[in-house]
Amino acid sequence: MNTHATGTHDMKTWDEKTWDGKPANEVNGAKLTRASVTNSFHGDIEGEGTLEYLMIYRDDGFASYVGLERVVGRVGGRSGSFVLQHVGTFEGGVAKTTFTIVPGSGTGELRGLKGEGRFAVGHEPPFPMTLDYDVE
Repeated sequence: MNTHATGTHDMKTWDEKTWDGKPANEVNGAKLTRASVTNSFHGDIEGEGTLEYLMIYRDDGFASYVGLERVVGRVGGRSGSFVLQHVGTFEGGVAKTTFTIVPGSGTGELRGLKGEGRFAVGHEPPFPMTLDYDVE
Protein backbone atom coordinates (compact mmCIF):
# COMPACT_ATOMS: atom_id res chain seq x y z
CA MET A 1 0.00 0.00 0.00
CA ASN A 2 1.32 3.44 -0.89
CA THR A 3 -0.32 5.71 1.69
CA HIS A 4 -0.41 5.37 5.48
CA ALA A 5 -3.37 7.19 7.05
CA THR A 6 -3.94 7.79 10.74
CA GLY A 7 -6.93 9.09 12.57
CA THR A 8 -9.48 8.46 15.26
CA HIS A 9 -13.06 7.36 15.41
CA ASP A 10 -15.78 7.89 17.98
CA MET A 11 -18.87 5.77 18.44
CA LYS A 12 -21.91 8.01 18.10
CA THR A 13 -24.35 5.13 18.68
CA TRP A 14 -24.14 1.49 19.83
CA ASP A 15 -27.31 -0.64 19.92
CA GLU A 16 -26.54 -4.27 20.80
CA LYS A 17 -29.17 -6.97 21.20
CA THR A 18 -29.16 -10.74 21.51
CA TRP A 19 -30.46 -12.67 18.54
CA ASP A 20 -33.81 -13.04 20.33
CA GLY A 21 -34.08 -9.25 20.75
CA LYS A 22 -33.07 -8.75 24.40
CA PRO A 23 -30.69 -5.90 25.30
CA ALA A 24 -27.23 -7.52 25.32
CA ASN A 25 -26.22 -5.97 28.65
CA GLU A 26 -29.18 -7.70 30.35
CA VAL A 27 -28.02 -11.21 29.36
CA ASN A 28 -25.06 -12.69 31.25
CA GLY A 29 -22.73 -15.42 30.03
CA ALA A 30 -22.45 -16.91 26.58
CA LYS A 31 -24.59 -15.24 23.95
CA LEU A 32 -24.89 -14.30 20.28
CA THR A 33 -25.52 -10.62 19.55
CA ARG A 34 -25.92 -8.10 16.78
CA ALA A 35 -24.81 -4.48 17.20
CA SER A 36 -25.82 -1.53 15.04
CA VAL A 37 -23.16 1.17 15.34
CA THR A 38 -22.61 4.67 13.97
CA ASN A 39 -19.01 5.95 13.92
CA SER A 40 -17.56 9.41 13.31
CA PHE A 41 -14.07 9.50 11.71
CA HIS A 42 -11.45 12.26 12.14
CA GLY A 43 -7.94 12.84 10.77
CA ASP A 44 -6.73 11.45 7.43
CA ILE A 45 -10.08 9.63 7.28
CA GLU A 46 -13.10 11.91 7.75
CA GLY A 47 -16.77 11.04 7.66
CA GLU A 48 -19.42 8.81 9.13
CA GLY A 49 -19.68 5.03 9.17
CA THR A 50 -22.72 2.80 9.58
CA LEU A 51 -21.64 -0.59 10.94
CA GLU A 52 -23.32 -3.93 11.68
CA TYR A 53 -21.47 -6.37 13.95
CA LEU A 54 -22.30 -10.04 14.62
CA MET A 55 -20.71 -11.24 17.87
CA ILE A 56 -20.32 -14.34 19.98
CA TYR A 57 -19.52 -14.05 23.67
CA ARG A 58 -18.15 -16.88 25.78
CA ASP A 59 -18.98 -17.36 29.47
CA ASP A 60 -15.67 -15.72 30.43
CA GLY A 61 -16.54 -12.47 28.57
CA PHE A 62 -14.22 -13.07 25.57
CA ALA A 63 -15.94 -12.13 22.32
CA SER A 64 -15.25 -12.69 18.64
CA TYR A 65 -16.92 -10.55 15.97
CA VAL A 66 -17.26 -9.74 12.29
CA GLY A 67 -18.81 -6.67 10.71
CA LEU A 68 -19.44 -4.59 7.62
CA GLU A 69 -19.25 -0.79 7.73
CA ARG A 70 -20.19 1.69 5.01
CA VAL A 71 -18.12 4.86 5.36
CA VAL A 72 -19.19 8.08 3.63
CA GLY A 73 -16.63 10.87 3.64
CA ARG A 74 -13.04 11.58 2.65
CA VAL A 75 -9.75 9.66 2.62
CA GLY A 76 -6.60 11.61 1.83
CA GLY A 77 -8.63 14.51 0.41
CA ARG A 78 -10.74 12.30 -1.91
CA SER A 79 -14.48 12.06 -1.30
CA GLY A 80 -16.92 9.20 -1.75
CA SER A 81 -17.84 6.05 0.11
CA PHE A 82 -16.46 2.56 0.68
CA VAL A 83 -17.10 -0.55 2.77
CA LEU A 84 -14.84 -1.94 5.51
CA GLN A 85 -14.96 -5.61 6.50
CA HIS A 86 -14.09 -5.98 10.22
CA VAL A 87 -12.75 -9.05 12.06
CA GLY A 88 -11.84 -8.89 15.71
CA THR A 89 -11.83 -10.02 19.31
CA PHE A 90 -12.72 -8.46 22.64
CA GLU A 91 -10.85 -9.54 25.74
CA GLY A 92 -9.85 -7.84 28.98
CA GLY A 93 -11.65 -4.63 28.02
CA VAL A 94 -9.78 -4.23 24.71
CA ALA A 95 -11.26 -4.63 21.21
CA LYS A 96 -8.63 -5.63 18.64
CA THR A 97 -9.85 -5.23 15.08
CA THR A 98 -8.37 -5.61 11.63
CA PHE A 99 -10.31 -4.44 8.60
CA THR A 100 -10.02 -4.50 4.84
CA ILE A 101 -11.64 -2.32 2.23
CA VAL A 102 -14.05 -4.51 0.29
CA PRO A 103 -12.75 -4.60 -3.32
CA GLY A 104 -14.96 -2.65 -5.71
CA SER A 105 -16.91 -0.89 -2.93
CA GLY A 106 -15.43 2.59 -3.48
CA THR A 107 -17.59 5.31 -5.05
CA GLY A 108 -16.91 8.83 -6.33
CA GLU A 109 -13.26 9.85 -6.00
CA LEU A 110 -12.70 6.71 -3.87
CA ARG A 111 -13.52 4.35 -6.75
CA GLY A 112 -10.67 1.83 -6.88
CA LEU A 113 -9.81 2.29 -3.18
CA LYS A 114 -8.12 -0.74 -1.63
CA GLY A 115 -6.34 -1.31 1.64
CA GLU A 116 -6.35 -2.57 5.19
CA GLY A 117 -6.13 -1.18 8.68
CA ARG A 118 -6.41 -1.86 12.38
CA PHE A 119 -7.25 -0.56 15.81
CA ALA A 120 -6.94 -1.78 19.40
CA VAL A 121 -9.10 0.21 21.81
CA GLY A 122 -10.73 0.25 25.23
CA HIS A 123 -13.99 1.92 26.16
CA GLU A 124 -12.88 5.57 26.18
CA PRO A 125 -12.83 7.55 22.92
CA PRO A 126 -11.23 8.80 20.81
CA PHE A 127 -10.17 5.49 19.30
CA PRO A 128 -6.93 5.64 17.25
CA MET A 129 -6.78 3.75 13.97
CA THR A 130 -4.53 3.27 10.95
CA LEU A 131 -5.30 2.57 7.29
CA ASP A 132 -2.77 1.64 4.58
CA TYR A 133 -4.35 2.25 1.18
CA ASP A 134 -4.02 2.80 -2.55
CA VAL A 135 -6.44 4.17 -5.14
CA GLU A 136 -6.15 2.39 -8.49
